[in-house]
This record gives sequence, C-alpha cells and structure tokens, in this order.
Amino acid sequence: MVVRPLLLRALIMGPPGSGKGTISSRIVKHFALKHLSSGDLLRDNMNKGTEIGIIAKTYIDQGRLIPDEIITQLMLSELQTVEQHHLLLDGFPRTVPQAEALEKKCPIDTVIDLEVPFETIQQRLTARWIHPASGRVYNLEFNPPKVPGMDDITGEPLVQRDDDKPETITKRLKSYEAETRPVLEYYQRKGVLESFPGTETNKIWPHVYRFLQTKLPDVSQKETAAPD
Repeated sequence: MVVRPLLLRALIMGPPGSGKGTISSRIVKHFALKHLSSGDLLRDNMNKGTEIGIIAKTYIDQGRLIPDEIITQLMLSELQTVEQHHLLLDGFPRTVPQAEALEKKCPIDTVIDLEVPFETIQQRLTARWIHPASGRVYNLEFNPPKVPGMDDITGEPLVQRDDDKPETITKRLKSYEAETRPVLEYYQRKGVLESFPGTETNKIWPHVYRFLQTKLPDVSQKETAAPD
C-alpha cells in the first residue's frame, strides 16, 4: 500500500485590499505551497479561449456573476493537477455551495482569514491614483506625487480608477461581506478557521508566519524571526 505524505490544504480569505496578495506570495515563498487563485485561473482560461473561459467571459461581459457550478468545475479540475503538493486556495470557495463541493473532493485543513477593518481598506484604496498613459501608480499616504494631482515625470493629471472610488469600494466590501460571511461561518463550524486581525500587512504577516510554522517547515531559509 502506498502511503502518501500528509499534505496541507489551506485557504486564504480577506476582502479586496486586505493585503491577501502580499501575504499569499510570502506563504508560497516560505512554505512551498502551490497557490491556486480562481481569479488568475479564470483570466488564463479567458485568454486561452477555453470552453469554460468563453462561458465565463460571456457572464462577465454582461455584468453578471459567474454561476457556482462553472467556477467549481474549473477549480476542481485544476486541483487534480496539484494534488501532490501543499496547497493554498485563493478566491475559491466564495459561497457555501462551492465550499460543500470542495469538501467532497479536497477537505480544507486551515482557513487563514485576514480581518482588516473596512475603514482601513477604504483609506488604503481611495488613496491610490494613477497616470493612465504610463501606468505609474501613486499612493497619497505612502508614495504621493511631488505636485498634488500631477504625474512626477510628465506633469499630466492623475486619475482615480473607478474601482478605487469610495462608492465603488463600499459596494465591493458590502458584497464581499454578504457573500463570504456564510463561508467563514461554515469553516468556523468545522473548527478550521484562523482569524488574523490587523490594519497593516507587515504586522499581520508575522502572526500568519508563526501559525504556519506549526504546520510546515520554512523551506526558504532557516531563521528564527518571521522574515518578509
């Protein structure tokens, strides 16, 4: 009989602007998990023009949510290609039916929930302005332009993406809360939910790092402190 090594099946959750991308990349770097993002996978399928990609694009172009069964089919199919690895899921499951479908094929061991206050996220995202022609990004708090509202190099006006406008962010955060709260409660009932509250990614990360050290060794380097 072949005995498989125990593999970690983790899920990371957090609202848009919570630092999920940064934390995910650090987890992958230090603990050698395969990062499986539903958003990346959808974009890849749409760019390649696969059957699921074409269907998904139809819904997105119409401003409609992609049905559970399409996302579930896409993710469960992709999971088969990484089943021999430690895994970090991102963006899936987003609904309880998706979570239930996933549980049958790939039970989740740990859910890392980034609890960043919505007020912090609004401040973080509304401070972002861009120079459309070059793609240069400014942040009014961390990286402000030398002249307010103007690009440093060309002097042309900066604009705020629709996604970064306060009303859009509020709508997205409310939608996230309504959609994912039941999923968090689902995993809480299963006893696998770990919440990490905070307002700064660099202060949340050491707690996530120490928690994962109880599950897996750090493969990047042997350090006693939580590295970047």
